[in-house]
Amino acid sequence: MNHNRMELISEMLEKNPNDTFLNYAAALEYKKENNISKAMSFFRRIIDQDPDYLPTYYQLGKLLEEKNKTAEAVVIYKQGRELAKKKNDIKTLGELSEALLILDEDDGEAW
Repeated sequence: MNHNRMELISEMLEKNPNDTFLNYAAALEYKKENNISKAMSFFRRIIDQDPDYLPTYYQLGKLLEEKNKTAEAVVIYKQGRELAKKKNDIKTLGELSEALLILDEDDGEAW
């Protein structure tokens, strides 16, 4: 991990702990350094604080899959898919639907 980048993100988070983008950036940095539990913690915090931040659902779902928590991943993907439908975000809707299809959990509700 680039410590300077993470240090900068951490400093900014101290001043703005509820900033969604900063929390997302921190989660991605932890993911890069393979600190999966810390990354998942940040992604979950984002969903709690700002459930409309759509990119979080795919990222958290993938990490849950890596941890063999498939049932939890499916729930997260489906939540994200519903949000993508509301936001009319076709690209993200497709990504989340594909993730569910790969897990054999596609219920045909994508579109």
